[in-house]
Amino acid sequence: MAQGVELGPKAIEKWFQKLPHAKQKVIKFHFYFHDITSGKNLTAVQIAQSNMTAKFPTFFGFVAMIDDPLTLGPEPNSTIVGRAQGIYVATDQNEMGLLMTLNFVFTNGKYNGSTLSVLGRNPAFHKYREMPIVGGSGIFRLAQGITTAKTYWINTTSGDAIEYNVVVLHYDIW
Repeated sequence: MAQGVELGPKAIEKWFQKLPHAKQKVIKFHFYFHDITSGKNLTAVQIAQSNMTAKFPTFFGFVAMIDDPLTLGPEPNSTIVGRAQGIYVATDQNEMGLLMTLNFVFTNGKYNGSTLSVLGRNPAFHKYREMPIVGGSGIFRLAQGITTAKTYWINTTSGDAIEYNVVVLHYDIW
């Protein structure tokens, strides 16, 4: 349950009735996404690949499921604010380009229980990557916005830390 948000069909109907009078509000977030692909505490695992994937330098056809911690700082033991849960797929034959389908699930603070949904292309080796926020739940019902990603550090054996900046527009009904 999202903190301070009523759930259920009647509560959502009531929320929508207030929508025409709601103000739109911009919120900015900054956090780190830790994708750990080896060792004992995996947060990203391969779930599929094409029988041709190994022939592509871009891992075209590779599919991974993630449940990555989102932290306030780049250190893995930094305060956790949520989880990035979803799938990424290598979809480009010419460069390392990923289709990201994931939710930022907030587990601490005033957004606890709310989510933001990301769906977009992540050209993994570009300095900055921009992906759309296509919705959300809880406090972020009907949210829209942009997230930019930048690799903070990468260790191909233990995982990486990706710096995320999020700008989201949502309705301030609460």
